[in-house]
Amino acid sequence: MINKIYLTGFMGSGKSTIGPILANTLGWDFFDLDKVIEVKEGKKVSKIFEESGEEYFRELEEKTLEELSEKENFILALGGGTVTSQANIDLMKKKGKIIYLKISPESAYKRLRFKRDRPVLTRDDTVNLDRNEFVKKISELLNARKKFYEQADLTIDTNNLPMGILVDQIAKLIQSKK
Repeated sequence: MINKIYLTGFMGSGKSTIGPILANTLGWDFFDLDKVIEVKEGKKVSKIFEESGEEYFRELEEKTLEELSEKENFILALGGGTVTSQANIDLMKKKGKIIYLKISPESAYKRLRFKRDRPVLTRDDTVNLDRNEFVKKISELLNARKKFYEQADLTIDTNNLPMGILVDQIAKLIQSKK
């Protein structure tokens, strides 16, 4: 029986938007991995990266993922880079199902172009990018993570469907697997 769903995908793919609605639809709990980490640490993810570095953050992320994976009946929105650890993927596949919310570089750009609260978007090399350079940067990151995202149990394209339809599709798929 499926009772643990891990939502993965690039920044802006809809994990934090779809997750709570999906959890509510199923009557499950919702967690956002980055938000749980921020509460634990008392600071934003971008500040953790800045002060302690990515390696520290990834260790914290793995530990928090393990802790949350002991719960039942939940939807967990993962950080964009959580799946870049094979150990994290193996844990999630053992405990539940991974759903990859797929987004095109162009759609990601449209959703992210005004956001500057993501560590990967606040680095000096991304601050002054024009539209084409920004889309190229997103494409590069997506390509680097593709082999990890493709290990998901299910892939849902989030580019052109309204949120309600996406949630309904995912909820039906989860309920049919119970």
